[in-house]
Amino acid sequence: MAEFRYGPVELFLIGFEGERPDPSVMSGLFDLVESGLVRLLDFVIVSKSESGDVDVIEIEEELDEYGLGDYELAALGITGEEDIVGFAEHVPPGSSAAVVAIELAFVRELASRLAASGGVVLTSERIPAPVVNAVADLADAEVEAELEAVVAEADAAD
Repeated sequence: MAEFRYGPVELFLIGFEGERPDPSVMSGLFDLVESGLVRLLDFVIVSKSESGDVDVIEIEEELDEYGLGDYELAALGITGEEDIVGFAEHVPPGSSAAVVAIELAFVRELASRLAASGGVVLTSERIPAPVVNAVADLADAEVEAELEAVVAEADAAD
């Protein structure tokens, strides 16, 4: 079986108040890392002044200062300058965010097995969680409305 060092990597832009993420902001990420579902590869702080000037902080020298001292960043620098510039456009003036590169460790196994069997992922698409949940809520509401109509029809027939 083909062995991959890394599985698919997702880049997230996580906004927060102040110049550094609060520990409560990071706890969900740390829980996933500790579970082994994801691996933290890179972490970059992006701050934008009120005038729109962007400051980028590569934190590899300051892991403890940012609450990451207990975590190994497996691929520092994997987040490229072009990625950071693109994400910085989404940071509102006067605020900060972290560009976080996360390996989907659980998908690494799938990628290895596909490669070993000659399978190839031709495309992949992410549906954002708010969209999935909104569609599921609409579908649930439709099913509930149909059930109520059936019950009402049955009651009327009695």
